Amino acid sequence: MLLKYFYDRELAQASYLVGCAATGEAMVIDPARDISPYLAAAAQEKLRITHVTETHIHADFVSGSRELAAATGAALYLSDMGDDDWKYGFGDEPNVVPVRDGDRWMVGNVRVEALHTPGHTPEHLAFLITDTKATDKPMGVFTGDFLFAGDIGRPDLLEEAAGVAGSKEEGARRQFQSIQRFKTLPDYLQIWPGHGAGSACGKALGAVPSTTLGYEKLVNPAFQFTDEEAFIRWLLEGQPEVPHYFAQMKRVNKVGPALLATLPSPQPLDQAALNRLLAEGAQIMDLRAAEEYRRAALPGVLNIPATADNFSTYVGWFVDYTRPLYLIVPDLAALPALLRSLRAIGVDHIAGVWGPDVIGEGATTLPAMTVQELAQRLHKNGLIILDVRGRSEFQAEHIAGARNIPLGFLPKHLAQLPHEETLVLQCASGYRSQIAASLLRAKGFANVVALTGDSSEWRAALPVVKEA
Repeated sequence: MLLKYFYDRELAQASYLVGCAATGEAMVIDPARDISPYLAAAAQEKLRITHVTETHIHADFVSGSRELAAATGAALYLSDMGDDDWKYGFGDEPNVVPVRDGDRWMVGNVRVEALHTPGHTPEHLAFLITDTKATDKPMGVFTGDFLFAGDIGRPDLLEEAAGVAGSKEEGARRQFQSIQRFKTLPDYLQIWPGHGAGSACGKALGAVPSTTLGYEKLVNPAFQFTDEEAFIRWLLEGQPEVPHYFAQMKRVNKVGPALLATLPSPQPLDQAALNRLLAEGAQIMDLRAAEEYRRAALPGVLNIPATADNFSTYVGWFVDYTRPLYLIVPDLAALPALLRSLRAIGVDHIAGVWGPDVIGEGATTLPAMTVQELAQRLHKNGLIILDVRGRSEFQAEHIAGARNIPLGFLPKHLAQLPHEETLVLQCASGYRSQIAASLLRAKGFANVVALTGDSSEWRAALPVVKEA
């Protein structure tokens, strides 16, 4: 048996290839939309990808299952659990094998058994793996978004992202039941989760790529509860904000993502086109670094620097999937990599692109402020500190007197913000505050300043309120 691990740092998403050297067959679990790493790994190991599966209908990235099955001719094993609202819209295609709890199949000498683990989503499956050439005892479990290192999957995405009212309590109750089922499995089982630290699919995911069930029984808070109601309260409390694009991912992955070969390439555009589109109020994002944007910012353009590993997640907070998107990129040579990142979250309608040399006409500077400058002006009238970190970050500690609106929710709270006073946008590193400042400027707020210091700086120089 062969096992390969793949990890997308931008999405904190893990996928796996399991192969049988004796027969040359392989299965991929939870593939990303860019399937080239799986094809390369299979070729290197002289394997044929004959099976493709996924643990559930994903909400945080576009699944590559359909893409990989189309490229390899593999059979596509998809969950047939859950109610009719959460069954795959393309489940009747000829290469799809519906999977229910307890179903088994072979990938060469490797036995796969499906375990229904509802809670994160109603249709969620885990896959128990046995290398039958060595033993009839299972080796480990691919747990997807049910069980992580140090955490379990959040049960509120159907309600928060897909709008299924009242589903989070039921999901939490099912998570409790799934945990009870796993308590009966052997401690030695390896656990191969679908996400690592930084994913919004849980609240405290560990950074290690794998764990064991016995270790999780010892240290994972989810395994420490015997009272179901207490477990539900714990699980629903303190979950991070759900990025807006999660709702789109649920729809796309349910009906079946478009194959990448069918997507048009963005067209290079000129200055005249930029001027025209700005005047029309087109959806334009500037992916240049924060410093470059502050020196020359175009009005009406949102700046999301492509310098961060997870920049596409922030694009997903603000992109309107119903409209074409236009990009100003830091380097045209970087466009293929940027497209891979954006298409990973389903941003497929990218209509045009410019290089950084298009910036010039109509550009203005974006005011910025250091922590030291803020400390000098802190008690002056007409200054509001707006902390755009998540709610749990703000509750743990924040600058005294600051207001909190998490970055992704700013568009919903514009009416609550004054135009006359100076808004100082603040976060933990300066990255989110930069995005927030560009957003407010694009929405007509003239008195906006981005705080450039990180949390260690403002913690040292300013009065801070900490959670008791």
